[in-house]
Amino acid sequence: MIRLPLALAALLLCGPALAQSTWPDIQSALYGDAPVIAQSAQVTLDAPYRATDDARTVLGGHVTAPAGQRITVITLVIDENPAPVAAEFHLTQPQTEFAFSLTARLNGQTPLHLVALTDAGERHMAEAFLKTSGQGACAAPPGTDPVAALATLGDMELAFLPTITAPSKSANTRLATLAGKVHALDIDISHPSHSGLAMDQITLLFTPMRVVDDLTVSLDNRPYLTITGSISLSENPRLRVSIPSGTTAAEVSLRDTDGTKTSARTSLAAY
Repeated sequence: MIRLPLALAALLLCGPALAQSTWPDIQSALYGDAPVIAQSAQVTLDAPYRATDDARTVLGGHVTAPAGQRITVITLVIDENPAPVAAEFHLTQPQTEFAFSLTARLNGQTPLHLVALTDAGERHMAEAFLKTSGQGACAAPPGTDPVAALATLGDMELAFLPTITAPSKSANTRLATLAGKVHALDIDISHPSHSGLAMDQITLLFTPMRVVDDLTVSLDNRPYLTITGSISLSENPRLRVSIPSGTTAAEVSLRDTDGTKTSARTSLAAY
């Protein structure tokens, strides 16, 4: 995962007054002087106009590689979150087309950026702006009992889906869905996703950070994708990723920041 320098992370915590300058700082920290193609037709970012639940908002995207190229890495950035790099998708098997959705927590209204890297070294970007309800979910107490959550921490339910089913305004995504081109794997995770910013209401101490560090997805016994998480993933996060047509079995391995490892597997009937 590309991690932001501590100085930049501290800068981003200073508040919404820096909103206009946040993305240039993040872009420089992630990519230096490397060119990024802004508002690329190859990338669509799917987000609601306004989040109704800052603790659990579905964000997604759809990327189509330029002719002759393949997608290798996709990065979702929630600019004004304390951990702006919400998730990174590293495709072990580079694809000409990739779609995803995930449940995120939001610290407040924020620009969003989705950057896709191709095997030719091109970076294509889409951006949007997301209004929120102002709940400040990154520092909110967990919605479930933290002790009870440990009993199922790391449990996963996997399912094959015919399409990426997150609501989408993307014409590319809708057309791909209608054509049956985008098949999906649903990953439903039981994990408290403690951000490290929430205060225990009884002890008044901060609950230590504990989040999903990475997910490794294998399809038909071959490595396919690694997803790197952050505190920007919601409590009990749910992710959906597109997978190649014809996939018959999937295995997902999880590791969190405390070193806990779990795995789950699913397959089509008769496999």
